[in-house]
Amino acid sequence: MPTFIALANFTDQGVKTVKDSVNRADAVKAMGEKFGVKLKDIYWTMGAYDLLAIFEAPDGPTISAFSLAIAGAGNLRSQTLRAFPKDEMKEILKKLP
Repeated sequence: MPTFIALANFTDQGVKTVKDSVNRADAVKAMGEKFGVKLKDIYWTMGAYDLLAIFEAPDGPTISAFSLAIAGAGNLRSQTLRAFPKDEMKEILKKLP
């Protein structure tokens, strides 16, 4: 299943309720199951982003719908990146002329 990395920042609302962020991560994991998305790992970070999460999803439209559902809660703004493991990248590179 394709891997996606989400980089997220708390909104003002998310900062006001930051003490609930671990519980919200559990809720995101449960919500993901309804979408067919698996939360593989999540990290609270320092620097340009407040969170980094690693997901597996069947495809781009599925992770997009899931990301919009999370954003709708109003606690995070995120960017989602498609990630390619080494074996998958080897196959991509084989397609180059």
